[in-house]
Amino acid sequence: MNQLTHSFAQIAKPVYYGRIKTCIFFVILLFIFINSAQAKVIPAACFTDNMVLQQKTNAAIWGSCTPGKSFSVTTSWNNKQYTVVTGANGNWKTSVATPSYGGPYIITFDDGDKTILNNVLIGEVWVCSGQSNMEMQLTGFYGNVLNIEKELADAANYPEIRMLKIDNKTSFQPRTDVPVKWGWNVCNPQTVREFSAVAYFFAKNLYDDKHIPIGIINSTWGGTVAEAWTSGDALKTIPAFAPFVQAAEGGLTQEKLDAKYQDNVRTWLNDIDTKDPAYQNGKLLWAMSGFDDSAWKQMVVPTYWEQAGVPDYDGTIWFRKTVKLPSTWVGKDLKLDIGGIDDYDDSFFNGTEIGHTELFIYKRSYTIPAKLVKTGDNTIAIRVFDNGGLGGINKGPMTLSVVGDTSAKIDLSGNWNYHLAAELKQLPQPPTTSNSPNRPTLIYNAMISPILPYTIKGVIWYQGESNADRPYQYEQLFPLMISDWRQKWGEGNFPFYFVQIANYAATDQPPAADWPALRYAQLKTLSVPNTGMAVTIDIGDQYRIHPQNKQEVGRRLALVARAKTYGEHIAYSGPVYQSQKINGDKINLSFKYTNNGLVAKGDTLKGFTIAGADKVFHPAKAIIEGNKVIVSGADVVNPVAVRYGWANFPTCNLYNGVGLPASPFKTDDWVGVR
Repeated sequence: MNQLTHSFAQIAKPVYYGRIKTCIFFVILLFIFINSAQAKVIPAACFTDNMVLQQKTNAAIWGSCTPGKSFSVTTSWNNKQYTVVTGANGNWKTSVATPSYGGPYIITFDDGDKTILNNVLIGEVWVCSGQSNMEMQLTGFYGNVLNIEKELADAANYPEIRMLKIDNKTSFQPRTDVPVKWGWNVCNPQTVREFSAVAYFFAKNLYDDKHIPIGIINSTWGGTVAEAWTSGDALKTIPAFAPFVQAAEGGLTQEKLDAKYQDNVRTWLNDIDTKDPAYQNGKLLWAMSGFDDSAWKQMVVPTYWEQAGVPDYDGTIWFRKTVKLPSTWVGKDLKLDIGGIDDYDDSFFNGTEIGHTELFIYKRSYTIPAKLVKTGDNTIAIRVFDNGGLGGINKGPMTLSVVGDTSAKIDLSGNWNYHLAAELKQLPQPPTTSNSPNRPTLIYNAMISPILPYTIKGVIWYQGESNADRPYQYEQLFPLMISDWRQKWGEGNFPFYFVQIANYAATDQPPAADWPALRYAQLKTLSVPNTGMAVTIDIGDQYRIHPQNKQEVGRRLALVARAKTYGEHIAYSGPVYQSQKINGDKINLSFKYTNNGLVAKGDTLKGFTIAGADKVFHPAKAIIEGNKVIVSGADVVNPVAVRYGWANFPTCNLYNGVGLPASPFKTDDWVGVR
């Protein structure tokens, strides 16, 4: 080394090593920071400011932290400190003794870095669950409740009502992480808008009576079936559900379901083809460009066909339109865009299928291969499948363009030729979409399993519309779900109170739906210990599957809770059929829960039918005698059975003396007789 090089090395050496030391210093700091962040105690997502814990119990609290970490949990209501050690998997769980209701309090987690939960109340914790009529907010997607402005203003008076919303998720395996959409919200005129309306009015009635803080864990999902809310362990006892559960346990994935779904859709479309009058000699003639549709009627689209001359029709309708294309488009891929179709479609260009979509009002965008495009007249044919309610090509814009060049679009809106094909009752139902929540146990795994450790008072439930096509199965499924939740929660036979589905014309339900039989299955579930039912046969809406009077639903549920859970001596149920006695050409019916006597709202009793051994029901005359109803019918000399309120939207008016309606019922055990 020459002198110059040596001198430079001597100068550079401290700079070089100084940089190394600086880097090491920052690495150590980063390690400390990361380690500190990992060490911080993280309560499960259901534990937030403003939460409510169940009073007079050992309430569970859990979360995560660094494996093997020791920390303390301190509760301000008794200044008691609990020492917790995190498990090897980083999870921890403890329980804290809660006093009688009160607050606000704080809970402090301290591992050297404090995490504090503020404004904690001690009170009564209820889970609300089910489908859209429980999910329905005070104001939102499903519409507003009655007297919405007054209800929003009144919400300011109930800051001790709190609600936690579980996010809508599915899982093939039971989860432990709690998917929270929003943490505990204090009731006020702004937050209450997103509260479950039924649960809020239930809580409001309890609070007005008890003046105890009420916490609601809202785990709901519109349009869902009961089996999706039930554990795999329980469902394996029902043969219809066991194969899916076993497949999920054996490694079934969403990707595998997606592939299977596509196969099922193609099978379904093939079945639709064979029942379609367009299907002749193995071809769908109405899709072909040479087919003569000049005798067909015309409809201006986009529109719902019920609003354009085809009322009360569910099933398939073909739409056809001939468009002239410029020669410059020949040899190019085209794009067909449609704003929305209600419900599904199968679309064709010059007789060849270019796409199909099994989603409601989802935008369609189909690529037309260049080989199908010709100069002059080209035919677009769309078979629309409506599964109930309104149907049609109902949203625009509707355009045809060259792929990659939207400068020259052809507007397809306007007159289309159309022809009715097959009614819904003649067609097979489409397969359940591969990402649908309505698959056995998937909602339970993601939205119930994670909250099982949370200490609760009970459950309120509103569901059944989506199972109305399988009411006899529901007689087994619903009690099974209740016992399943109780077993999994490990808190004994806690109160489980539910709503009997309301009166509704059911025009947008599958044709096989049997709402009366579903209501009867719910009625039979009252045989399960510590259950109760709010009857809503008088507060539904013929045109709304989501009736607005959620105030009365919540009140009736609260009556059940006040009587059965909190021991008040109040009436909580309308008349419930108990027994029948055949007396010549009449049948005498006995009831329980006739508080202050049976009452007909109106001049005469309505809603009763009577049948003989032929199992054919006829309108009946019914009169009240004391606590009995005497039923007879001019068309039935030797009566065998009576039914009451046995329709989707029945006219029925039997109440007890405190104004609670009788549940629809039947005295026979005939299956499949409507």
